[in-house]
Amino acid sequence: MILDLQNIYKDYQQDKLVVPVLKDVSLQVEEGEYVAVMGPSGSGKTTLMNIIGCLDRPTSGTYQLAGEDVLKCKDREMSDLRLKSIGFVFQNFQLLSRQSALENVALPLSYAGVKKKERRERATQALERVGLGERVTFKPTQLSGGQKQRVAIARAMVNNPQILLADEPTGALDSKSGQQIMELFQQLNDEGVTIVMITHDKNIAQKAKRIVHIIDGEITEGSKEAENE
Repeated sequence: MILDLQNIYKDYQQDKLVVPVLKDVSLQVEEGEYVAVMGPSGSGKTTLMNIIGCLDRPTSGTYQLAGEDVLKCKDREMSDLRLKSIGFVFQNFQLLSRQSALENVALPLSYAGVKKKERRERATQALERVGLGERVTFKPTQLSGGQKQRVAIARAMVNNPQILLADEPTGALDSKSGQQIMELFQQLNDEGVTIVMITHDKNIAQKAKRIVHIIDGEITEGSKEAENE
């Protein structure tokens, strides 16, 4: 079991009101799985993603990531765990515009204290893995939307994380580029990468092997067969 969230609640304080966002959420993901978490805007899916990604802490519940008790980690330990174990892919790419594709991909390695020569080698390999070996010196402004997302995926994968966490990964792309990104995810999953993808798009969710629905902060598991009826 790579992800094990049990009885997760998350409340936010608004003035004197307590606003519940996640209500008794339990989610387990096995190593090598490809799971889509699907829900409408305001359903709590981004809050859940932030907790899975060690960017936020729940109000209550338990969370184990690859056997480690995340909620017992201090902030510094949590950021180390995030760096080591999770690769993030965002809807809006989050690339540094003045840095080349290679420099963007190498960024997590510099945070991890990897030496410069090895950073370049690993970043180049990651770009080759996503089909951008010819674009290492290009800056984001010289790349299409689909190519930018490939750079972002290479950056997410460069540390060999245990989980790839993708938030609406095709949201800013045209349908052809989106299709290519989903093919790349499938290829990575075939290679053994565990993927958890947040989406509101039924067609994108269908690409995953398991679909979990989140509505009003509560999870219901749905089979792909039911989705197709």
